[in-house]
Parts: sequence; C-alpha cells; structure tokens
Amino acid sequence: MNHNHNDKNSGEQKIYTCPMHPEIVRETPGICPECGMNLVPTEGRNKKEKDHSHDKHAGHKTQDFLKKFWVVAILTIPILAYSELSEKVLGWQAPIFRGSSLFILALGSAVFFYGGWVFIIGAYRELKARLPGMMTLIALAISAAYLFSVFEVLRGSPHNLFWELSTLIGIMLLGHWIEMRAVAGAQGALKELAKLLPDTAEVIRGNSTVIVPLSELTIGDLVMVKPGGKVPADGKIIEGRTELNESIITGESKPVPKKVGDEVIAGAINGDGSLKISVSKIGEHTFLAGVMRLVAEAQASKSRLQILSDRAAFYLTVVAVAAGGLTFILWILAKAGIVFATERLVAVLVIACPHALGLAVPLVASISTTMAARNGLLVRQRLALEAARNVDTVLFDKTGTLTRGEFGVDAIISADSFPEEEVLRYAAGVNRESEHPIAKAIVSEAAARKIGNLTIKNFERLAGKGAKADVGDKKVFVGSDVLLAELGITLESSHQTKISGLTKQGKTTIHVVVDGKLAGSIALVDVIRPESREAVRSLKALGIKVAMVTGDSEDVAAWVSQELGVDQYFAKVLPHQKSEKVKLLQKESAKVAFVGDGVNDAPALTQASLGIAIGAGTNVAIESAGIILVKSDPRDIPKIIRLSKLTYSKMLQNLFWATGYNIVALPLAAGALAFKGIILEPAVAAIFMSLSTVIVAFNAILLRKQKI
Repeated sequence: MNHNHNDKNSGEQKIYTCPMHPEIVRETPGICPECGMNLVPTEGRNKKEKDHSHDKHAGHKTQDFLKKFWVVAILTIPILAYSELSEKVLGWQAPIFRGSSLFILALGSAVFFYGGWVFIIGAYRELKARLPGMMTLIALAISAAYLFSVFEVLRGSPHNLFWELSTLIGIMLLGHWIEMRAVAGAQGALKELAKLLPDTAEVIRGNSTVIVPLSELTIGDLVMVKPGGKVPADGKIIEGRTELNESIITGESKPVPKKVGDEVIAGAINGDGSLKISVSKIGEHTFLAGVMRLVAEAQASKSRLQILSDRAAFYLTVVAVAAGGLTFILWILAKAGIVFATERLVAVLVIACPHALGLAVPLVASISTTMAARNGLLVRQRLALEAARNVDTVLFDKTGTLTRGEFGVDAIISADSFPEEEVLRYAAGVNRESEHPIAKAIVSEAAARKIGNLTIKNFERLAGKGAKADVGDKKVFVGSDVLLAELGITLESSHQTKISGLTKQGKTTIHVVVDGKLAGSIALVDVIRPESREAVRSLKALGIKVAMVTGDSEDVAAWVSQELGVDQYFAKVLPHQKSEKVKLLQKESAKVAFVGDGVNDAPALTQASLGIAIGAGTNVAIESAGIILVKSDPRDIPKIIRLSKLTYSKMLQNLFWATGYNIVALPLAAGALAFKGIILEPAVAAIFMSLSTVIVAFNAILLRKQKI
C-alpha cells in the first residue's frame, strides 16, 4: 500500500538541517529560522532519528550562546592575567607558579571544548554536506590556535595563543548570539502565521460544549466562537451574526459583517457576537494552511541574487583557506616566527567567514516575503518577486480582474413622462423572482437606491425575450428589442440614438413597457472595479505600460479601455489565445506581467515574466502564478513592483557591504600593513566579522520600515 511505501522510503529521504542548529529539520532547502544560515542536506535519517536529534540538540537555542559566552568570559579572565598581553598593556602579569602553564592549558582546553565545540560540529556538518562555509573557517581558526598552543605548552615554550583563542571564541559566541537575535527578529513569517490559530476549539456535543485540541476537530463538527475569540477552522455560520477581523486574509483591519450562511476563515478574530460554525475544512486544507504552504515555498525558493551570494560564499571559503595557508607559509619564509605566522593564519580564517555574505540576500528575501504577506500579497516564488522590478508592461485579463465579472446598471433612459425611479421600480418588480444575471443587477440597483417594492402577480418568463407580470394594477413587460418588436412598439429617434450610443460602448439594453407604452430603457454593463482606475494610474506613474485582453467584442474592449486609460487592448481573444498575446508583447522586448483569475488564464500566467493571480480566482490560476493578490485588488500590483525594487536595492546594499568588507579586511588580516605597524589580532578580526554580520542583518531589518 501507499502508506507502507512511504514508511519504507522515509529513512532514505534527503532532509536539510542547520550546521549550528541540528534541531532545525526541513524537507526542502532554505535558511535556518534561528540564525539565517543555509540549511545543508543530510542523507538517510528517518523520523525517529530526526526526533532523537531534536531531543538531543534542543538546547542549541539562542540563549545557549549567551550562556556559553559568560562561561568562556569567566574562564578567559585568568588566561588573560597570565598572558603576554597583560604584561604588555598593564605592565603586570599574574604570579607564575609550578604548573601554571598546565593550568592555562586546562582553562584553554575547557574554553575550546565547551565554547568552541559547537563550531567544530557545525564545520563537520558543512563538510559532510560538501558545503564548506562559516563554521568550517571558524573551526579551522580555533583548531589551529588550540593545537599550536597545546604543542607550545607541552614543549615548554612560553609562547602560545590561548588568550587569542579564548577571546576569539568568546567574541564569536557573543557575535553569533547578537546575529541570531537580529535574524530571529527578521524571520518567522510561518511562526507568525501559526500564531494566528487558537490552540483549542469549543465543540458542541449534545447540549454542552467540550474544549478539544485543534488536531481533534473533524469536518461537520459544530464549534462555538465567543466574542473576541479566534475561528479555529474554515466553515460556515449556522447561527449568529457578528463582525470578523479578517486581516490575515485581506491585510485590512476593517471588520467584515457576517451572518448565517457566510463562510468564515480559520484565524479570523470574532467581534461582539457569538457564532455557531459548522466546520468544512480542517488541518492542511484550510485557507491559512494554504497561505503557510505558499510562504514556505517562497522561503525555500531562491532568487538569482541569493544563488549568486551562495556561490560567492562558497568560493570565499575556498579563497580564505588558500589565503590563510599562503599567509602562514609566507610569514614562516619571512622568518617572522611560527607564533606570528599562526596568528595571521587564524586572523585570515576568521575575517573571511562568509556569514555576512550568506545572510545578505536570504534575510532580505525572508523579510520581503513576510511584508508581502502582511500586505495581502502571497509570494509563491522569490524569482517572481525579483522579476517584478523589471516589469514594463502589465497585461490584464478584463473580466473578473479589471471588472467585477457581473452586470450592473449603467444608465436609465426614461420615455414620455416616466421618471427614472419609476422605470427602475417596474423593472425590479417584474424581475424580483428571476435568477437571470441582468434581472439580479436591476433588483440590486433598486435596493441600492432604496426604491420600495410593488406587489406583483402573474409572473411569466418569456424565453429568450424577457419577462412579464402584473405590477400593482399595471401590466408590465421587461425585455429585449425582440420583445419590443413583438409588442409593436417603435422607439422614437432621439431615444433610439441614445440606445445606439450605449450599444456601441458594449452595453446591454433592456426595455420596460407599462400598459402598452414604453416607460424607458435600462443600460447594463460588466461593472468596472473602482479600484481599477487607481491601479492603472499608479502603474502609469511608475512608467509602466498597461494592456488588456478580453474575449468581448471590439466595442466593449474599446469602451473599457477608454474608461480606464489603458494603453493597448486585444479584443475577441479566445481563451487559448491569451498566452499568444503575452508572447506578442514579449516579441516587442516587453517584460510582461499577466494578471488573471480563471482556468483559461493559466497558460498566460505561466508564459509571462511575472504571473499574478487574483486571489478570488480558481486554484488552477493560483498554482500557475508566482504572486497571488489575496484581496483581488488590482491596486496591489504597483505594491508588488515597489516591494520588488526595494528588496533588490537592499540585497545589493548587503552584498556590497559583505563583499566590500572582505576585500578590505583580508589583506589586513594577512598582515599586508605589518611593515607600518598595523596588525589585526584574531580577536579583533572576530569583532569585525561579527560586526559586519550584525550590520547586514540590521540593514535588512530596515526594509520593514519602508512603505509599499
């Protein structure tokens, strides 16, 4: 069976762990949510081994590094007291006693194994995964310093690097703790989303309620949500009326009115009313789980810049090891002494740690993904967000994207002495019982204008022509030109001219006849979203060309295009031809973003440089897009482009700092300016390395302050 098959192979599944935090286990590549390092692949660990690893290493949390730092700092005090540094700087050294060198060896060993072992383990994991990086360099540096010092003590030499070793490990631990705190503050989109769900649900069982964990909910359960509580699962209201804060879905904090029959989303916060909800989706099938899945995909995916920085970090590690070895050999050949040569080797290895470079891009990308989610933009692929900054043409699908995809009353042309309100009152009266989209639009318009109902009798649907009914004491017909011709009614020339003008704009007109006389005509149209106008204006302000594709007639396309100020439109386009229009624009060297919501939009979404799906659209469209607009609001498209440009700018700033720092610091660490008396001690190198990483993390966090 399939279940057994999965169990059988689970032990061979490739998983990804953090070199510094083995308890972080993922099934896809990505970055560690604790420290921001790239996760490395590990073969052949089954679930039991993962769980054991989690138990065994659960202590490797942020606070552990601070604890280790304080222990190392205390052990470093006597090491410094007996060091050459104390004598040079303070002119004083702790009194020497028999076995004092072995005492310092013991303290140095405690520092190395207690404080430095975490770096050794990290290096082992990196090398096992064939991805040498920061941990490898730190491990090489502290191992070289420790082994050299042990050798010197055992041969009776007064020269060792124990004070450099202990201060180096202390600073690395403190620096890593600071980095982890900065990264943790910037990470955690998934953690934040997970917090949106309550831990338990109040399930109605018989005449009482029981509190159960979310994991025990089943489809069809009736749950009670009290005022101020969180909705535990997706479902439908069967009792109660309230307002829900659905900001997790829409990004808007304005409460949404809800009544019996309305759908609710897990994680939404209840207002003042009590609700009884029938659960329709649980666990991974809920909307929130889908959002978390998309965010996880985005965080696991890599941008081109991140791939570049990963490669640069790998090469920097190779260069650092080679440069360190060469530095050591050159200083030995220059007869500078093995102590000085080893110090330079350690300094080079420490200063070149590519942690800042490794964090430069993924940290910014993670923050931008979280920012996007908070603004109602779900980024499925980071490459999509990166591509957005280069977009110069946005091609909209008309129906359901720029328009609502439903009819609305556009104009009422009254005839003879009938006022507009009377025309609408009679039309709404006849159509009140009809399910036709045009009928619904007329009834909705009458309700919006607060036009009172009239009593109707003898309603009859006239197939393909309209409908008739007795409204009050009048016999009313509502329908098309065909119905008008059957009733023998001819439009006056002025009325006909107005109707023709509206028809040329792609509007549908129906006529209202009361007691054999034309009362007026009503023009209906696929309603343009008010926010579409603002979206088009904003895109044009960014210097982006706006185009539209539709299956509607030339007249409809021309009218919508003119209303919105669209630069170019394609009319009478069949569903399978939409992707061809994207290709046509791309042949003109355009970087095209396609915005759509239907199944037939999927090929165009995939073909475009950037596919943007309207969140209210179909699952097929959403799966084909790189970015999803949760609010179905076209005004969010300029936000995507602005966020993309901000993200790219931050990534470049961080890459410049991380690489520029290494270019300047490496020669100093190697001792290029030693002839001028400028020497970079290993401990100082560690401070600069940690500082560079903190600056990169802090610069990334500044992205949060930007408005999109």
